[in-house]
Amino acid sequence: MKDHSGAAHIDYAMITKTLAALAEGETDEIALMATFICEVHHADDRFDWTGFYRVAEPERLKIGPYQGGHGCLVIPFDHGVCGAAARTGEVQLVDDVDAFPGHIACASSTRSEIVLPVWRKDGSLLGVLDIDSDQPAAFTSDDVVGLGALLTQVFAK
Repeated sequence: MKDHSGAAHIDYAMITKTLAALAEGETDEIALMATFICEVHHADDRFDWTGFYRVAEPERLKIGPYQGGHGCLVIPFDHGVCGAAARTGEVQLVDDVDAFPGHIACASSTRSEIVLPVWRKDGSLLGVLDIDSDQPAAFTSDDVVGLGALLTQVFAK
C-alpha cells in the first residue's frame, strides 16, 4: 500500500498471515522477536529503526532484536519514549520527538516514534516495540491498532 508520496506502507492483513505462518509452533521469545522485526521493518518505508527493548531487570529495558542503525543498549523505565511505554503500559505515539520531554536521541535523524508495550500471554510485560521514522508525524492510529494486533498475535496467544 502506498501513500500520496509513493512511499510503501505496511499491509497489516498480509503481514498478519506471514507472521502467523513464520511463527507457528515457535515459543522462543527471542526467535519470535527477530522474525517479527525482520518482517515489520522491511514492510514499510517509514520505518528507519525497528526493534524490541526487553525487560531484562526491574525497571530497566535492554536492547533486543532490531533492524537499522545502532540503538541504545539500556533504557531505564524513567527515561525516554520507550521508558514511558514500559512504565505506563500505554502506547506512545510521538509526532515530534524534539517536543517529547526526556527523549533519548539514539539517532539524530529520528523525527517521530511509536512505542507499544509488548505483553505475554500471562499478562506480564515482555518489553516494548520501538519504531523510529525520519519523517515527522509518520505514525497514525491505524499503526497503533495494526501493530498492537500483530504483537498480540505473536506474543500473547
